[in-house]
Amino acid sequence: MSESRPHFKFERAFAGIVAGIDEVGRGPLAGPVVAAAVILPQRLPRALARDVDDSKKLSILDRERLDIEIRGCATIGVGQASVEEIDSINILQAAFLAMRRAVAQLSVAPDMVLVDGNQHPGLAVPCQMVIGGDGIHLSIAAASIVAKVVRDRLMYALSEAHPEYGWSTNVGYGTPEHRNALKRFGPTRHHRTSFAPVRECFEASL
Repeated sequence: MSESRPHFKFERAFAGIVAGIDEVGRGPLAGPVVAAAVILPQRLPRALARDVDDSKKLSILDRERLDIEIRGCATIGVGQASVEEIDSINILQAAFLAMRRAVAQLSVAPDMVLVDGNQHPGLAVPCQMVIGGDGIHLSIAAASIVAKVVRDRLMYALSEAHPEYGWSTNVGYGTPEHRNALKRFGPTRHHRTSFAPVRECFEASL
């Protein structure tokens, strides 16, 4: 039995414009949270329909290639919430804020938004929440790829000024390398002080 892959059935059957939305970066200790909203064309390129999947299942090279292909045919909006916003309103609300900003960046207003997860992000348009949606709906899977590529590139850029934290490989997640660097060098302004491992290092440096 073959592994199930995201499909395009809902988007094709819906009488209106459907956007898929997903966020990347709830778990890291550093960097923003990024969301993407993607409206795929009804006539999907065959290779795109075949290859798009949950970004976590794809290699870096595949994500980079698919990001280019998605951008070549889809309508895309990207939004993010900063570290300051994450620390101010909490990571969940910051993720919702990034989602709302992503939808606001779309050049076409969707009639329905498919959201990865089980909580409403506070959008003014109708939403359908889908647990594990990046493995079910192609538009959400495409959004997961775009958001992942955008956020990873942001962390690669930040790593040039802060190479000691290993962001070029861990993209801000709390790997042993990253946690050890936190203890040794302390947090930067790009770290989330509302997250316990960072807060503890910050308090220890006072």
